[in-house]
Amino acid sequence: MTVMTPNSYAGIIGSCDIMQRLFSLIAKVTDTDTTILVHGESGTGKELIARAIHSQGARRNNPFVPINCGAIPAELLESELFGHEKGAFTHAIRTRQGRFELADSGTVFLDEISEMSPMLQVKLLRVLQERQFERVGGTQTIISDFRVIAATNRNLEEEVKIGRFREDLYYRLNVIPIQAPPLRDRSSDIVPLVEHFIHSFNESKNRRITGISQDALGSLLRYSWPGNVRELENIIERMVILAAGNEITSADLPEKILQAKGVCRQDVLEIPEMGFFLTQAVADYEKKLIVQALNQTDWVKNQAAQLMNVNRTTLIEKMKRYDLVKPLVTMTE
Repeated sequence: MTVMTPNSYAGIIGSCDIMQRLFSLIAKVTDTDTTILVHGESGTGKELIARAIHSQGARRNNPFVPINCGAIPAELLESELFGHEKGAFTHAIRTRQGRFELADSGTVFLDEISEMSPMLQVKLLRVLQERQFERVGGTQTIISDFRVIAATNRNLEEEVKIGRFREDLYYRLNVIPIQAPPLRDRSSDIVPLVEHFIHSFNESKNRRITGISQDALGSLLRYSWPGNVRELENIIERMVILAAGNEITSADLPEKILQAKGVCRQDVLEIPEMGFFLTQAVADYEKKLIVQALNQTDWVKNQAAQLMNVNRTTLIEKMKRYDLVKPLVTMTE
């Protein structure tokens, strides 16, 4: 079993409070067979969460079988999920096992579940209820023991209201909901993510980037990251390959990031169904604002305090309370 650390859990990098709560929730559900629905914007790491749940649970030595329901044409998705018999349709030259059959004793990860057609939604509901199915063109009932983790970047409650997603299937999937937070809500994790991606791409691309300049890092911290962690990963890969020197500088950044401006705004908050602790939520938000002010002023306390209109001593007390220390961005080989 993977030990939870302040910086990562089962391959997921994150040290902010919102990620620590996510890691705790993952740890609670790993050894259950309950169906899980992971919500989150594109690029937030929903499959990483699903893999973490599988890898830490009792099924970890058995298959993890992913399928992107939005990437496969509707007419082929049924065969991918349930398999087919030889001669079931044109080009079905041999019998083929489906993902549910291959995942016996393991986990099926149904990504982009909202893209599934109404017909398949009906069949999926039966599979979730009975854990049995027939291959396309077959009559033999196949029983398979699998856990289901689904994911979506859409609001399924809204999809249910407008008739695009079955209500009974939604409740069958949404037994334990998990929210994958967007990168803009965990900006303090950008620095460790940048360091991780630089190290990773140094190895895979045979490069020797030693770090990133403060100016370049400041631009990354001000950017809103609509593509979330996947966008950050792609940007770092590009900069590692194209950087003019051994250090990534502002000259290596895309124009859209250089033009981004930090804006102090009030985030749209969603109150979780299980409720929340107001004191903790306020503290999390205060910590986030302090980190943003410190990053914007290159961690010069006087300037950060002026930016927030507080005394320097007040800022220092809060930094101690939240254990905030200036991150190291220079990397060694």
